[in-house]
Amino acid sequence: MTDTHTPVRTHAEHGVLTITLDRPKANAINVATSRALYAAFAQLQDDPALRVAILTGTGRFFSAGWDLNAATEGEAINADHGPGGFAGLTEFFNLSKPVIAAVNGLAFGGGFELALAADLIVAADHAEFALPEVKLGMVADSGGLQRLPKRLPRAIATELLMTGRRMSAQEAERWGLVNRVVPAEQLMATAQELATQLVQAAPLALAAVKEVLRGTEAHSVQQAYTSMRSGSFCHYSAMLASEDAKEGPRAFGEKRAPRWSGK
Repeated sequence: MTDTHTPVRTHAEHGVLTITLDRPKANAINVATSRALYAAFAQLQDDPALRVAILTGTGRFFSAGWDLNAATEGEAINADHGPGGFAGLTEFFNLSKPVIAAVNGLAFGGGFELALAADLIVAADHAEFALPEVKLGMVADSGGLQRLPKRLPRAIATELLMTGRRMSAQEAERWGLVNRVVPAEQLMATAQELATQLVQAAPLALAAVKEVLRGTEAHSVQQAYTSMRSGSFCHYSAMLASEDAKEGPRAFGEKRAPRWSGK
């Protein structure tokens, strides 16, 4: 009998695309799942009616990361996971719309790296994060090595990368790694509340924020100003010249909600 289970589900409503990873038992990610996730993020990017995504999982795991069963069946450690890289998001560098990771449980290995690739993280209070790759003879090279030292003090990031120990949601919040820690039953409502706030913001402004943050991450403040004013950031330049940049102050003066056109 053919397995027709869909590992990635999407639901669009009010400008928010909810992407649910549903691959029992641990939401592990193989090449096919990576490509399905990329298709969902590409839908977010390409559909002007969609403004933000919420990414979550089902069951006990947000994601256990790379599917080791697929590895034992011959899937190479350096397999081509598609244009978005592992999990469809870790190398989707030109995604201009925000992604909220709603971490419903254990985020291990590539699952943690997937959450790190999001713009905001909301975690259930029982969630845990870990990069156990070194215990399996590997390294966390789908964003762990690249992103974690930029998000945590280097000593803490190095400890996680070298020991593979678990970090609780509460510790992640103390280090500023996650935006919210909430009871499990409030997770999706909290993520939806954040998404609603993002939908209310101007879409070109959000794209500009992502672009400038990404493009100046390694710069000094002075270098960041120079880069931003050089004309090399297309979303920032488009925002400055947009109708929305006129609509915002106009709506404020008229004491009404702005009507964004994305132009």
